[in-house]
Amino acid sequence: MVCGRLTGRDWRLALPKAADIKMEQMAFHLTQINIGRLVAPTGDARLADFVAQLDPINKLADAAPRLVWRLQSSSGNATDVVYSDDPMVIANMSVWESLAALRDYTYASRHMQVFRDRAKWFEKMDKPHYCLWWVPAGHLPTVAEGKQRLEHYQAHGATEFAFWFPQSFPAPLDQETYA
Repeated sequence: MVCGRLTGRDWRLALPKAADIKMEQMAFHLTQINIGRLVAPTGDARLADFVAQLDPINKLADAAPRLVWRLQSSSGNATDVVYSDDPMVIANMSVWESLAALRDYTYASRHMQVFRDRAKWFEKMDKPHYCLWWVPAGHLPTVAEGKQRLEHYQAHGATEFAFWFPQSFPAPLDQETYA
């Protein structure tokens, strides 16, 4: 996928004209990862509400105008994507055009209700279970990359390498300043 959801010739038409950008600058997108340790296996009745909301919430994300990519397996969600040796830990990752785009989806959409109910389905974690970072446009992060960024955030707090909304960093100006 190039330039978000645009395909075919459409993506070329959406690119800025060379005169409108400095050639040394690159476009960057914001990546997020959040993990959680489930209170039970996904087939357990205690997770029925969570599982029932996966498809509608994923469709909401897919319809978000500035979503670039989200982690998913052939099942259409990421509950079966391996994050660690612990099969109860699941990961959610996505790439957005901007910090504002992710904030709007997370806190100003129907997603917020699912977010509020998190404690019903996930154990409380001792360390931060989320982080953000910038990636060059067109780069699709791996789970291993997300894990590395999250572990850095857990150990060092907010830095240009990994951060969260209240202590965010602006997108890099070019490849040389990319963390």
